[in-house]
Amino acid sequence: MAIFRDNADNPLEHDRSIEDRRRHRQLVEKSIKENLGDILSEESIIGESKNKKFKIPIKGIKEYQFVFGRNNKGVATGTGSEKRGDKLGDGSSSGSGKAGNKGAGNNAGDDVYETEITLEELMDYIVEDLELPNLDKKKYSEIITESAGRKRGYQRYGINPRLAKKKTVIAKMARKQGKKRALREAGIDNEITRFPFKEEDLRYYRVKKKPKKESNAVMIFIMDVSGSMDSTKKYLARSLFFVLSRFIRRKYNNIAFEFVSHTTVAKVVNEFEFFHKAESGGTYISSGINTALNLIREKYPPEMWNIYPVYASDGDNWSEDNEKAMKSVKELCSISNMFGYAELLPSTYSTTMYYRFNKEIDHKNFTSVMVKEKKDLWGALKIMLSKELKEE
Repeated sequence: MAIFRDNADNPLEHDRSIEDRRRHRQLVEKSIKENLGDILSEESIIGESKNKKFKIPIKGIKEYQFVFGRNNKGVATGTGSEKRGDKLGDGSSSGSGKAGNKGAGNNAGDDVYETEITLEELMDYIVEDLELPNLDKKKYSEIITESAGRKRGYQRYGINPRLAKKKTVIAKMARKQGKKRALREAGIDNEITRFPFKEEDLRYYRVKKKPKKESNAVMIFIMDVSGSMDSTKKYLARSLFFVLSRFIRRKYNNIAFEFVSHTTVAKVVNEFEFFHKAESGGTYISSGINTALNLIREKYPPEMWNIYPVYASDGDNWSEDNEKAMKSVKELCSISNMFGYAELLPSTYSTTMYYRFNKEIDHKNFTSVMVKEKKDLWGALKIMLSKELKEE
């Protein structure tokens, strides 16, 4: 994923390798974080393998230089004969045309590069910041989870936060010494003036995961698939649940999953149907919540299980069901470690359930987020599963 430019052909150029590499790493990480929302909300992310690659644009990876003719609006240069009070320039913009003209321009655009990141690398960035809250609350039954352990050696691949800078410099110095020996053995007396970093020099910390006993946990995904949930909203909801399930399975072992889809009636479905089957009809929020409650009563007694229901909807509910929905959500909150409610692309012409839930539900374990556009998806995940939610 790293990009290096070798300027060895120009020995007169100043060695800016350290600053260039630092700036490049900052730009790559900044672009990944800025584009997480767009990547996570892609329909194509669902069902992809861990080696699926996503392209991320990176702006500004170029050297600073002086250019002519691109002054900002209101900035002009005089000839030296001006008097006090004279107005310089016509105040026009140097954009692609006149103000308000959206036609084709004649100015050069910004340099934009692309880097690739796999779904597996993406999850590396995600798991650093997220964690299930209160996972160790129930101690009656135990599962095995993996927690971040100590650093155990080095490896040639990894994510930038785990870059071993000292080891990378040592690897570069060893390569330089090897090149010097090769030149001497060949009878070439040539002093090496520039020796930039290359990708083969990079070393990353290898983190060994330590097994840790935790309590039983079940994730219950509940999704509104009614007619008001158009294809865009359903893709967004499925992306939310897919990333959430990948994160949970990556960081924790043996966690149970249940999937519930509902319109005016709800049913328990398998994982494939949950992520791929489309339905339509009216909306009774209480039907999905009550189905989750029935599942808990039958299979997951709260005194032995950590329970994490997450519900996604556009917040549009049939009015006659509102009171039943409020009662069901409060009951589910009372037996859950965390209840997450995500409202996706809400309608602007009506007051949705998001506002009523926040007003009337006072359980501390109730977490609600509103996703008004695709880029909000990553922020919603961080709110639901941030480490700060974990009680000591």
